[in-house]
Amino acid sequence: METETEKKMIHHTHHHDPQEKKRQINRISRIIGHLEHIKKMMENDEDCSDVLVQISAVRSALNGLGKAIIKEHMTHCITHAIEDGDSSAVEEFKDAIARYL
Repeated sequence: METETEKKMIHHTHHHDPQEKKRQINRISRIIGHLEHIKKMMENDEDCSDVLVQISAVRSALNGLGKAIIKEHMTHCITHAIEDGDSSAVEEFKDAIARYL
């Protein structure tokens, strides 16, 4: 009988589309750049309203990235996990979605 810790250590193999992975990494790089810009705005005592608008843009970009990752995970990782008979992957994904939301 597996312990809860052992169950959490079992992970399915991820099958990511290389082009989608590259797009997602590029998106996160742009988000990081945007956050660096917000940091400089704050360091330069720029208008708080402008900073808040930029934070809103980053939040939107992160939400878009999250949606892309969810779609990619469902399309590739979960599909392959089910084909491989790994039903625990679906439960892990449901838990991750609950935390994400």
